[in-house]
Amino acid sequence: METSQELTHARGLPYDVFAKVCPSRGTLEHVTGRWGGLTLCALREGSLRFNALRRRVDGVSEKMLSQTLHALERDGLVHREAQPTNPPRVDYELTPLGHEVAERLMSLVHLVEGRMDEVLAARERYDAARGAR
Repeated sequence: METSQELTHARGLPYDVFAKVCPSRGTLEHVTGRWGGLTLCALREGSLRFNALRRRVDGVSEKMLSQTLHALERDGLVHREAQPTNPPRVDYELTPLGHEVAERLMSLVHLVEGRMDEVLAARERYDAARGAR
């Protein structure tokens, strides 16, 4: 049986998300975490200011959105544009890489949304079998 590292090298990739020290693991966390994924998908709709983005990503706190945007900007997925106005105006938009990632995430979002009836039925069966509610 091949190791993860052997499979990665066989595919010609220099990074292996399954390796503990691989930097791709952190980026994957930023992209697939609840707030990161929702933020990327919201920005797919176009450039947004912080408060508009916070309203779009319902439930995210100001602190979490700020941390999420910093991580996504550092990873090169989001561009932050600060306008020298009073009060300052800051807009966020996806980079080309961010657009590519968001498109793939949206495919997953559409799949999950489209299959929620099956998910909810499975949850009901699971809960009924275990006597939980």
